Amino acid sequence: MDIVLVTTIIASLFLVIGVAEPLAARLRLPYSVILAILGILIGGGSIFFLRTDLTDALNPVAEAILGLPIRSNVFLYVFLPTLLFQATLGMNLRRMLDDWVPILVLAVVAVVVATLTVGYALSWASSLPLAACLLVGAIVSTTDPSAVVSIFRSISAPRRLARIIEGESLLNDAAAIALFGLFIGFVMLGVPDPNLSEALMRFPVLIAGGALTGWLAARLAVWIMALFNGHELAQISISVALPYLVYIGAEQSIGASGVIAVVTAGLTLNLTGPGRLPPQAWANLRELWGVLAHWAGALIFILAALLIPRLLEEVRITDFALIGVVIVAAIAARALILFGLLPLLTVLRISPAIERPYRVAILWGGLRGAVTLALALAVTESLRVPLEVKRVVGILATGFTLFTLVVQGTTLRSVIGWLGLDRLSPIDEALSRQVVAVALQTVREDVARATENYELTRDIVRSEAKQFGERLDETVKAAEDSVGILDRDRITLGLIALAGHERDTILARVRERTITARMAEQVLSDADRLIEGAQAGGRTGYQLAARRSVVYGKVFRLAVMLRNRLRLPAPLGRMTADRFELLLSQRLILRDLSVFIDNRIVRIHGRRVADLLHELLSRRIEAVETALEGLRLQYPGYAEKLERRIIRRTALRFEEREYMAMREDGLIGAEVYTALMQSLAARRAAAEDRPRLDIALQREELVKQFPLFADFDETALKRLGRALQTRYVNAGDAIILKDSTAKSVFFIASGAVELESAGKTLRLGRGEMFGQLAILMNKTRRAEVRAIAPSTLLVLDEARFRRLLDQSETVRKAVLASGEKRGVTLAGLQSTDP
Repeated sequence: MDIVLVTTIIASLFLVIGVAEPLAARLRLPYSVILAILGILIGGGSIFFLRTDLTDALNPVAEAILGLPIRSNVFLYVFLPTLLFQATLGMNLRRMLDDWVPILVLAVVAVVVATLTVGYALSWASSLPLAACLLVGAIVSTTDPSAVVSIFRSISAPRRLARIIEGESLLNDAAAIALFGLFIGFVMLGVPDPNLSEALMRFPVLIAGGALTGWLAARLAVWIMALFNGHELAQISISVALPYLVYIGAEQSIGASGVIAVVTAGLTLNLTGPGRLPPQAWANLRELWGVLAHWAGALIFILAALLIPRLLEEVRITDFALIGVVIVAAIAARALILFGLLPLLTVLRISPAIERPYRVAILWGGLRGAVTLALALAVTESLRVPLEVKRVVGILATGFTLFTLVVQGTTLRSVIGWLGLDRLSPIDEALSRQVVAVALQTVREDVARATENYELTRDIVRSEAKQFGERLDETVKAAEDSVGILDRDRITLGLIALAGHERDTILARVRERTITARMAEQVLSDADRLIEGAQAGGRTGYQLAARRSVVYGKVFRLAVMLRNRLRLPAPLGRMTADRFELLLSQRLILRDLSVFIDNRIVRIHGRRVADLLHELLSRRIEAVETALEGLRLQYPGYAEKLERRIIRRTALRFEEREYMAMREDGLIGAEVYTALMQSLAARRAAAEDRPRLDIALQREELVKQFPLFADFDETALKRLGRALQTRYVNAGDAIILKDSTAKSVFFIASGAVELESAGKTLRLGRGEMFGQLAILMNKTRRAEVRAIAPSTLLVLDEARFRRLLDQSETVRKAVLASGEKRGVTLAGLQSTDP
């Protein structure tokens, strides 16, 4: 084939891609639907011109289009890794983990259910062997939710909903392709009735092998990329190679799922890349992958659509009935998951609730696209699949894909409008009128000042001011008519606005490099949780999300267990340093929010709402300060190192801004500017390195701070430091339950606890101990102890505590004093002082 002609066709396809997006916006149709329609028209037109006698002038072009080397391997090995890898790089993994249950249900369980439902329905309605019917089920079970996600974003649907659908799109391809590989093997071997239990048992092996391959490859790639700091193009080039090598290695070398390998590699790079690569290099890498994925996604749709006319050439009347069976079975299977399983998981409190209108939109938005066509094409290309099976599989998959694109895709926006998802709620409508009224009042003042400097004709100014005044009066009247908004709703809206501004402030700080890229994703995730918490639960939801950002999570406690039981301090040291940096970043952000409340919130929602928001913000600042102070007490000096690092980063940003201003003003030339920026980059690279936190050394320093151990020498302090175990508790956590067996004594390193016994409540703080009386009296515990703030406790077992009493007069006195405070006499514990 002439290379010039092929190049011309490919360039023309990019022209089609460029035209498709504005055309889709104008016709208000999903972008993927427009691409598919254009591809079908091009493919169908090529066949028409090649076979018609009207003209022979376009025959070379038609032959070149139909002769393009479009094979299933092109889709699966060239385009699919690009799409999957880019999706993982643009994903907020921490927020995705919040909804891992509905994502896995839609991505894995729904695929299996759809495969079985379509397979057995088709087996009942046709003469095809069961293996071929299940193969069709696997092919049509993968969805392309890009259309519904784009529409949800355009109507400002909840971010969580779009996140669930995006997560589904990543994993359901892997599940469907894995099932496809299993069933096409049965078809090629001529097994008509496969053993499903044996087939499904291989499923976890495919996933586990792919996940391990992707993780190892990504870790190696990140290590190599970190070695090439300062060589941005080299780092980006390695990232381009990663998904393809991982996909091919998993598929061809170990027989695992290449899709899972690519997804795992992308998620691993997403988690580790921001902390190991320079911020600008990471941003450029993601931008490049965004462009590559846009091109790959468009090309895969157009090229797959080119095949549709050829795949449907041998269609028969009876095939339409089978296409109908596939359509009904696939929709029924998806509806069963959305309206049966997901609500059940919500009732069991395993999955957050998804409102019914959104479930309907997800059901109707389950479009099929290029992956379905690529898998069908792989069947038609196989020489080991019977001819009739190839024909039916190609027609059913293509017909079903056409139905979802032409019928569901073109009506999706109308369905969303019918569900009312594109309309503002009454509260939002009332708020919008108030926002417009406040904004226009500000605009009128600004315009009045501006027109004084324009020296315009007075009649023109008066005429325009009159028209603007009439609009302002109408807006104010409309706002006054909607004063019935409840204070509760105003508080919710104010919290949403405050959390949104917090997110904007974080992004500004990241651009200024005050907050590191390592922390950016974490604090942005916390801000997103605040927005969604306020949307779902108002003030209570906001407070729960705020509390979650400072508590010790399950992963942190796992790191503590590794440190205490297996003597592996590295994970705890890294996570403690992350917590330090996170709290410092949060404190930096929160102190900027009061001005927003006073300048913006109060003008829209009033002083009462603003005062309440100030109170909630003060509580958040207090919680962050308490948690930060606890870490300062445990690790003295480390917080100071991090704060100095923030100051250095801020100073470097200001220095960079000054050099840029001088360059723009012509005060320095290009050569001087380049030299200055190179010097600045070297110092910035040094400032990026976070100081290392040594948990072991800090433990000894912590023990020294306890007045109880003041009479210990260095050797005894080191021995005690090794014996003590660390336990982190959150506010509200039960530390000791009533009537439990006394086995340990607790020393409070930071935070505070509340001890309740015999109707009396006692609060203990840093430096104090509890749990010792029950041990010394040989009784079950009569007190219940709960943390009232995030606290760090040092725990000593009974045997070591008794030895401690024998060694330290100070500890004995403290135990006697605590007993007297609670009205308990410890006759057997006498001081040895003269």
